[in-house]
Amino acid sequence: MPTLQVRDLPEDVYVQLNYLAEKEHRSMAQETIVMLKEGIVSRLGNKERRKKLLETSNVLDIDGVTLPDAVDLIRKDRER
Repeated sequence: MPTLQVRDLPEDVYVQLNYLAEKEHRSMAQETIVMLKEGIVSRLGNKERRKKLLETSNVLDIDGVTLPDAVDLIRKDRER
């Protein structure tokens, strides 16, 4: 698993993170991971999540029937 080291962390951020870790009965590392995950999810937003989903699934396969990529269909329609 990758490791992240943060330098020059502001004192107030450290104190707040420590408070939350104690409140949630987590270590500082565990609390930091939770906070980073929550922040990433909230910042990506719906549009970015949809975009990432479309990038990972170019072709849908439902019950053995392969459907064309919706993005390609929309692009072709707009070009007409």
